[in-house]
Amino acid sequence: MRGAANSLGGNLCGSYDDDDFQRHKNLGDFMRRWLFSFLCCSCFLTLCLGTTLSAQTPSTDANGQGLKPILDYISTAWDTLTRSMTNCETVVDPKIAARSVLYLPKEFPDPTTVQTLKSQCNLRVDHLPVEIHHLGEVTTGNVEPPGLLYLPNKYVVPGGRFNEMYGWDSYFIIRGLLRAGRVDMAHGMVDNFFFEVEHYGAMLNANRTYYLTRSQPPFLSSMFVDVYQVARKQSGAEDKAWLERAYSDLSKDYEMWTRDPHLAGQTDLSRYYDFGDGPPQEAVQDETGFYRKVSQYFFLHPEQADHYVVETQPQTKDQVAGAAYTLQVCDAPMTMDRPQCEKTRQFKMSKDYYKGDRSMRESGFDVSFRFGAFGSATHHYGPVCLNSLLYKTEKDLEQISLWLGHADDAKKWNKRAEERKKRITQYLWNEHQGLFYDFDFMTGRMSSYKYATTFYPMWAGLASKEQAQAVVANLKLFDHPGGVAMSTEETGAQWDLPYGWGCIEMLVIDGLRRYGYNAEADRVSYEFLSTVAENFKRDGNIREKYNVVTKSSEAHVELGYEMNVVGFGWTNAAFLELLHGLPKDLVEQLDKEQSQPLPAK
Repeated sequence: MRGAANSLGGNLCGSYDDDDFQRHKNLGDFMRRWLFSFLCCSCFLTLCLGTTLSAQTPSTDANGQGLKPILDYISTAWDTLTRSMTNCETVVDPKIAARSVLYLPKEFPDPTTVQTLKSQCNLRVDHLPVEIHHLGEVTTGNVEPPGLLYLPNKYVVPGGRFNEMYGWDSYFIIRGLLRAGRVDMAHGMVDNFFFEVEHYGAMLNANRTYYLTRSQPPFLSSMFVDVYQVARKQSGAEDKAWLERAYSDLSKDYEMWTRDPHLAGQTDLSRYYDFGDGPPQEAVQDETGFYRKVSQYFFLHPEQADHYVVETQPQTKDQVAGAAYTLQVCDAPMTMDRPQCEKTRQFKMSKDYYKGDRSMRESGFDVSFRFGAFGSATHHYGPVCLNSLLYKTEKDLEQISLWLGHADDAKKWNKRAEERKKRITQYLWNEHQGLFYDFDFMTGRMSSYKYATTFYPMWAGLASKEQAQAVVANLKLFDHPGGVAMSTEETGAQWDLPYGWGCIEMLVIDGLRRYGYNAEADRVSYEFLSTVAENFKRDGNIREKYNVVTKSSEAHVELGYEMNVVGFGWTNAAFLELLHGLPKDLVEQLDKEQSQPLPAK
């Protein structure tokens, strides 16, 4: 998970009225009458979030220069988004209002760079209370105040607001760095992740103490293989020491996903699972009103609430963590008479809801309704994305074994990959619909939620020729004027329709090209590239996501994070990669379009 930005966006001020209620299509007449009759304290508060728009204004002479301005922006961004342990500003955490603290692994000697930071930045430096071998060994609430976890090398963050190195973001950022020729930076970031595996138990969501309970989608083997192949080509020699380190650390990180509690029931597939309980620390501090919105949604949609809302007794110590919300049912008189009300009742979100919420953040898709409302059942599913990535990890470890000359290990990894491929086809492939779906192992039923992760098996190379053909035939379900949308459901969440993300555009297009669907890949590439380029010409910046239906950078997220962060690491990378893959005539066409002046408003 990445927290919402606090420096972007417009003024949002809304309240709920009759029109809003009518839009909830699955509420019956009885439910609507009931909703109008109650007063919900704490839940039916108007949300007014004022923010300051911070965007670089495009220069007036940008017209006529084609793609040069946006390529210059991306080139400069790699430096402006770089962080290191030699910079005082890196250790600041805008998501937490507390004094900056830098934590080192237990018994780890203070590096010279840290000693310099300590003296120059009025920085507190501390060591973690225990040596960490696996995620979940540290209760993050006991590490106070929260702080940055030390990493030895420079790294590139997703956007200007972030100071920590994120898990899956970094795979796409690294591809952009390699395309830009910044191999040393990419190499150092991979080594940072190996440091995390060795000292913090796994590749982390990001290097903050409050992320010591969860990882992120396992792209680490892909990061290593991509960087290793480029570095080997440059040097002309094998780096046996780095191969050995990679094999050890990648194997350790992989094993976390293939044992409890990361197993998806009896399917032999894996699931997302955060080791922590209750609301995550960073969300409570950084996502004002988020859980209030969630509880309100479940009050309005009781058929989806399941066991996620539990009644508590006021003034009684309750085992369920998180904030309490109150509900009061009153008459709605049409006169000035004082309404008659029932006794106020108090509710909280359940332990299982928070477990799903945390696991959703490990998935990276926060927030989507793919795993139930607000991702509340994420930990109940064997997902297409995660298991495709683990297949890719197994194939990468097979290749690393061959590079090291370990033939027996290579056979072992090949066998694991083939077994996972069979399970993915058994549980996640819907032959009738021609799509890969997630599997709810709690109910034993395949999901029906159409999601862009259906293209992951093509990216990973595990889809059969026939499966790929069927998935491509369904590309029209997701394809829009501005690129591929995340889902076919408009829920108001940022990881659903109508939003498209550079990272997923890259994976979809990689998958299409891998199976020979270059015409489709060219079309989707051009759709997304033109969207990013047109909005850059207008705004002078690159964003984390785009509305691919309207080809706009304006985000009107209603549920979850409401901002559209400027930067932006994986969109920068997607632009470079997709542009590189386009035929020459389409590149020239895009360049020509960028040279045209913006239409007058």
